[in-house]
Amino acid sequence: MLPVGPALGVLLAALLLAAATVGALAHLTHGTGRPGGGARSAGGGQGHARAVLSAGLRAVVQLAAVSLLIGWVVRAVPLLLTFIAVMFAVAVRTAGRRVTPNRSWWWAAVPIVAGVLPVVAALLLTGLVPVRGIILIPVTGILIGGALTATVLGGRRALDELEARWGEVEAGLALGLPPRDARLEIARPAASDALLPGLDQTRTVGLVTLPGAFVGMLLGGASPVQAGAVQLFVLVALMAVQVVAVAVVLELVAGGRLHRDLDPDVSSTTAEGE
Repeated sequence: MLPVGPALGVLLAALLLAAATVGALAHLTHGTGRPGGGARSAGGGQGHARAVLSAGLRAVVQLAAVSLLIGWVVRAVPLLLTFIAVMFAVAVRTAGRRVTPNRSWWWAAVPIVAGVLPVVAALLLTGLVPVRGIILIPVTGILIGGALTATVLGGRRALDELEARWGEVEAGLALGLPPRDARLEIARPAASDALLPGLDQTRTVGLVTLPGAFVGMLLGGASPVQAGAVQLFVLVALMAVQVVAVAVVLELVAGGRLHRDLDPDVSSTTAEGE
């Protein structure tokens, strides 16, 4: 276990500043969520250096708050469910606004729910996870986090690809393809790439990485077999959640429900095609 003290605080601050500095020097940026905004130059997007500092500081505040609240919310089921609802709402807002700046962002709730709810329900119904906050909150949080990541990566890649290759979508429409099918042909390969990080982590577990659940259980006194079983469940459950999330977000993009504001001529073409 890492000792909590001044040395840990200094090291965390140094790592955060180093990450922000490297991001600034390398001009790492992210797009603005508008047509053509997937990859921009140093002056055309928002810098990741500032985002790194902001994310680190937010993590400090949020983890401190959760550390104080967690012991309180686990005492009653209503408080527990409220806490999980807040986790879900934050995930939807974060994922949706990462994918698109317009009002269609709230559709990000659908892939997150579709991925997480069946797995959590199965855990509760089989009794593998009891309705106790000290267990349910971290398990649900891991699954929501995985669905959030898959939704963001799948949605952004799909929409970026549609913007970059809109001419091919129009060609499909001209050949008589329904709008959904025309978008799907272009967006599917790009959205599928959202599964690569999870697949690679699962393929290399134990050989390249020892994930947090495994190490945490070992430090907590569990046997290696128990720790391995829990980590295996986490990885398989995350794969299931992420596959469902990517499939659903791809369908939402192809159906035009989750979208970005396009140029007027593109928007009119879409309307005519639908």
